[in-house]
Amino acid sequence: MHESSRIGILCAMREEQQMLLRALIPTHPAQLHGQRSYHRGRLYGREVVMVLSGIGKVAAACTATSLITEFACGTLLFTGTAGSLDESVKVGDIVVADDLLQHDLDASPLFPRFEVPLTGKSRFKADPHWAARLLDAARTVVDETLHSAAGHARLQALGIAAPRVHQGLVVSGDRFFNHGDQVRQLREVLPDALAVDMESAAVAQVCADYRVPFAAVRSVSDCADATSHIDFDRFNIQVARHYSAEVLRLALPSRNRA
Repeated sequence: MHESSRIGILCAMREEQQMLLRALIPTHPAQLHGQRSYHRGRLYGREVVMVLSGIGKVAAACTATSLITEFACGTLLFTGTAGSLDESVKVGDIVVADDLLQHDLDASPLFPRFEVPLTGKSRFKADPHWAARLLDAARTVVDETLHSAAGHARLQALGIAAPRVHQGLVVSGDRFFNHGDQVRQLREVLPDALAVDMESAAVAQVCADYRVPFAAVRSVSDCADATSHIDFDRFNIQVARHYSAEVLRLALPSRNRA
């Protein structure tokens, strides 16, 4: 177990990281490592290392490993966007992971579908302490701060009126979902999955190997259907940065409260 209080903050895309990077108070020059720029400093009262993971499971796993082994991060948090897999989860909602699974991992018949070979596990638990912090922060964001931070007109244009917060299974894979049939097929085998992204479960596996706490929070950008690429782009450009910044602003405790 890493005892460091330093927190690694991962985002997959620049739009998700934009406001967080503005809020960062640098303590070191940005460091290039493995084709990624790592930004060290203080964010909302905590010592952090912030980095773009890149898109996909391999990119995210490489970045997570570097945060742990090269930058001595004792906790990793992933913030970004995801597609909805549940009819109750709408665009603009926030999903906090309690379990994470790789939906495209299938080594059957040698191992059960979704199980990471030689681990006996298909689902990786988010750290309960950090998941609870993210959940509380997300609820405050949707109830109190989101409309003023992101702009009511901007949210209204995206059809976001009364966003909700959910907690449950988040699945990840190297595929951007843009067809209803893909969602239906996944729901048949993973009926409790709430949202899909391309990174979180891979980072969860790395953190489990290193015994480092991990949690993920995702704002829902699309419904993983035929218009998902359009909805994703609009959401990412207009409001994704506000979701990420607001949730972490409230979730990250100052060091003397940790």
